[in-house]
Amino acid sequence: MVRPELRAVPIDINARIARRVRELRTNLGISLADLSSRCDVSRSMLSLIEREETSATAVLLEKIAGGLGVPLATLFEDPTAGVSPVSRPQDRVAWRDPQSGYIRRNISPANFPSPIYIVDVTFPAGATVAYETSAREVIIHQQVWVRKGAIEVTVGRITYRLTEDDCLAMQMDQPVTFRNRTRKAAEYMVALTKGRPRS
Repeated sequence: MVRPELRAVPIDINARIARRVRELRTNLGISLADLSSRCDVSRSMLSLIEREETSATAVLLEKIAGGLGVPLATLFEDPTAGVSPVSRPQDRVAWRDPQSGYIRRNISPANFPSPIYIVDVTFPAGATVAYETSAREVIIHQQVWVRKGAIEVTVGRITYRLTEDDCLAMQMDQPVTFRNRTRKAAEYMVALTKGRPRS
């Protein structure tokens, strides 16, 4: 059962995602066609996302984030929020993946100049999310700390079975699949870097 405070709220998170994709793409000075070739997502789908005409899945957003050279968490940021070193519960917006049903919230303070993101995830029983991550222009490190339940994380060809209080470190440069083979929702925290250019 999903905790009440983690229920996805209709605070137009999809509109926020659409704005972020458009802003990040514009800041890079690239067209929809350019982004499409970078992330292997069709130009028409990117256009639908930017116009808020579809709810993209986590897998699709991960591809787009890769094409933009940023972590997935960046797409959920609110650039209009004030800058503060403190993040309060009421500041956080939950987003539900329309495909797997998993719920994520950015925990880190919005827009604060830190190289680290912290994300809270509730992963439903039986859910699977397979990110087709590949080598990026930036190096992104990630750690997954299981707070409740059990999950499997496959990094490349290696599968790690994680239970409560286990923590897995990885670099985001190969496919990663998250699975919950149990009958109960799992909860975990993700800490990741915002990325640094490859030398």
